Amino acid sequence: MLMDAKRSTLVVIDLQERLMPAIDGADEVVRRSGQLIEAARNLDVPIIATEQYPKGLGPTVPAIKAALPNDAAILSKLTFSAGKSEDFLKVWGEKRRAGRDQVVICGTETHVCVLQTAADLKARGAEVFLVTDAAGSRTEANKKAAVRRLSRLGVACVTTEMVLFEWLEVAGTEQFKSVSKLIR
Repeated sequence: MLMDAKRSTLVVIDLQERLMPAIDGADEVVRRSGQLIEAARNLDVPIIATEQYPKGLGPTVPAIKAALPNDAAILSKLTFSAGKSEDFLKVWGEKRRAGRDQVVICGTETHVCVLQTAADLKARGAEVFLVTDAAGSRTEANKKAAVRRLSRLGVACVTTEMVLFEWLEVAGTEQFKSVSKLIR
């Protein structure tokens, strides 16, 4: 199965100010997540961002918050899985009812909130894609274990460039020109 921009929702999990300094490769995770957000904006893919207990972990990092379009939902949660948050399920349910049955996920931590969200959404019938180069954990070992586990659960493990080019489908368009600049 390929990712389709018309069927996708981008879910950005917990890229928060007090958490990111502890994440292995945090700068790359933020950079790649920013590329996904910009591509989603250009291709009219809706975006849902979450914040895990923002009182303790702070708000979304400024670079990501600034990149999010005005219509992106930014939802606070206490559950590790966004798939167990009523607010998230309400917003995601609206996207799904509109034909967006694919969920492309990036964020932190891969082995906690990202894994649990991906597993829950997969169990609810979504086609789920984990963007491995835009996801991070405190340790590389935790990230690798999460990627292996999610893959066994049927979550497709992809990269940012795979997402961008599958969403684009064709070259030579104005959208291709603007989105392909993100990876040059």
